[in-house]
Formats: sequence, structure tokens, C-alpha cells
Amino acid sequence: MGDTLFQAYTPLIFWTGLGLIIFRFVPKWFPKLLGRCLYWVGIPIELIALGRQGSSSEYQQVISTPFLAPVITIGALTIGLIVSLLVLWLWKNSISSPALNSSSEGSFLLAAILGNTGFVGLAIAPALVDENALNLAVLFSVIHNIVGPFGVGVAIASYFSYSRQQNKWWKILLDILMVPALWAFIIGNLTKQIPLPEVVEFSLQQSVGFVIACAFLLTGIRLSQLQGWKSLKLAFLPAILRVVVIPLIVGIATTFLFNLPNSSRLAMVLMSGMPSAFVGLILAEEYNLDRDLIASSILVSTVLLLFVLPVWVLIFG
Repeated sequence: MGDTLFQAYTPLIFWTGLGLIIFRFVPKWFPKLLGRCLYWVGIPIELIALGRQGSSSEYQQVISTPFLAPVITIGALTIGLIVSLLVLWLWKNSISSPALNSSSEGSFLLAAILGNTGFVGLAIAPALVDENALNLAVLFSVIHNIVGPFGVGVAIASYFSYSRQQNKWWKILLDILMVPALWAFIIGNLTKQIPLPEVVEFSLQQSVGFVIACAFLLTGIRLSQLQGWKSLKLAFLPAILRVVVIPLIVGIATTFLFNLPNSSRLAMVLMSGMPSAFVGLILAEEYNLDRDLIASSILVSTVLLLFVLPVWVLIFG
């Protein structure tokens, strides 16, 4: 498990660290531009590449697993949203808590609900669960990355980016339908059987690593702009919800409601407890939400995962 964590975290540490170093040498407009390029170009290209990966038989093997994974994935997102809204309401009504504006509320929810099931989750899961459970983990990641960031995530970001007077349901729906990543994933799957020139296919697949590196670089730049403890202390609550509370609820639910083998149960707990997603920062850049809170939550939840991961393996493995 130690080697797996090292391999998963090496690119994260390197590119985020580079972002921390170069932030003083890049123009002020660069992080915003990088975030928008990732949202409109980088992530769509990445999803087209991922959609084209694997043969039809491999894809069928994944989606032929019992639809328990979709139920748990949607359930985890729903639980995360309900619990996060409740905690946010309690926070806002607490006299001693610092006031949150609309952009901070949106970032709080994004940080607590959206997990990094793709890069971190699928890098860790193969070393901890068996093949059948890994199929469930893959399906969890696919559903989470479409319904989560580019469904629920865009709806939250859109809602909190507008004033209460301007907020209309049709604006939020239009924002969701216009998400480039959603259409890119569809295009990638529909064109899976269409051969491309070898150089084009190779470049497409290599772009995945480039997009991930840029996402980490953006995170490092935003982390470098944090205002010390003031920025970090607000992140502890959404980070704890993300990697402790939500996976614990999923673990209890899968134990008492579903007759899952230990490995499959652990896979669902792991995927539901991944650290705050980097795409949350990209959404914050696109919809002008609180970047500091998202960046801080990514940092805190990632460090926190190192401590809680052995606990999940011990309890649910």
C-alpha cells in the first residue's frame, strides 16, 4: 500500500510544488486563464481520450456488474449534499462562526461533495481490492465524474455564482447542458470503434497526463496565494466531511443494507472518501467562486487521507 500511495502522490507533489514555486513569476491573469483552458479544452480532451480507452468487451465487463455501484454512487453524492447543506446551515446560524458569502458557500459544497475518484481513487484501489471489486470502483468513478462534477457540481457552481434575484432554474439547467466535458465524454464513447491515425490517437492518450499536470500546477499556484491560517481553517470542515464523514456513512450503509463482500464494501468506501477533487478548483475559476477555500480543502483532505486510509482498510477491508 505504501508503494501505491507513493506512485499516486508523486505527480501530485511534484506539479503542485512547481506551482507553489512559480506563482511569483507568472502574470496575475495566468491562473484564471489556465483554469478556463482546462474547463473548456483540457478536461474535454481528457474525457474523449478516456472514453476511447479499452475495448467494447472490457467496457461491457465493467457495466455488466450489478447496478449496485450506480445506486451507491448516486447515494453517496446525495448523502454528501444533504449532510453538507445541513452542516453549512448550522455554520451560518452559529454566532461564533465566521460569516460566509455566496461564493464561499458554493466552494464549501463543491469541496465536501466532489471527490478525486479518477486520479487518486483508481490509482489506490487496485492494490487494495480484488478484480470484481475493482470493476465496481471503476463504475463508481465513471458515474461520479459525470454526475458529480459536471452535473451536481455545475449546478452548485452556477447557483452560487448568480445573485438570488437572478437565479433561475433554467439558467442552471442551461449551464449543465453546455458543459463541454459532458459532450466530450459522449463523443469519446460514441467514436470508440472509429480508428484514428496512430499519431492522433497517441497524442490524445498522452494528453491525459498533461491535463492532470496542469490541474496540479493550478492547485499549487492557488495554494501559494493562500493567506496563512485564515484560509486553511475554513477548509477543515469540508475536508473532514469529504474523507471521514461521507465514507463512514457509506461504509455503515453498505454493511447493513447490502450483502457485499468485504473487498467490494471497501472499494465503495474508498471511492466515496477520496480527497476534494481538483475539478472543484476549475469550476471555482469558471464560475468565480472562492478559490482559496477549494485549494485549501484539496490540501487538507489530501493530507487527511493519508491518516484515514489505513483506518478504512482495517474497519471495512
